[in-house]
Amino acid sequence: MKKDIFKSSSNEQHDYVIALQNLEHKVESIFQRLLKNPFHHENIPDYYSQCSLVDLPKMDVIDKDEEILVKVELPGVDKKDLDISITNNRLVIKAKTCREEKEESGDYLKQEISKNEIYRSVSLSADVDDDSEVKTSFKNGVLELTIPKHKDSHRRRIKVE
Repeated sequence: MKKDIFKSSSNEQHDYVIALQNLEHKVESIFQRLLKNPFHHENIPDYYSQCSLVDLPKMDVIDKDEEILVKVELPGVDKKDLDISITNNRLVIKAKTCREEKEESGDYLKQEISKNEIYRSVSLSADVDDDSEVKTSFKNGVLELTIPKHKDSHRRRIKVE
């Protein structure tokens, strides 16, 4: 026999609300675990497991005629903590951050230490020249890389007649 929730007693309504809250909590927990650790798997290297979708730095990749320009937002990162590499036309940027906050008030002391690892990888749109030097700059938390293309990968314009 199906019972109408609006005609049920307040205790039964409370039980329905608690059941819905529990379900909501379980679903939210699943999504939070997924967002905090989307690449968690035993066979994947450790540097993936620390990645969070929220922590992915924003990146612009601009394909120019003779080079590829990459801009990456890395707030709070010191340039000595950057690890940048290019292998098989794949750019990999890794960074570590560490921020310490202290708050003192009377006998109360609170200290929070935040450590974070950032990992971002992107395939480049053209073959890059391994022999040429990549130009870099890092100002105000924005990393810029100018990566020369291989001479055979330069973009050429095609005129439509």
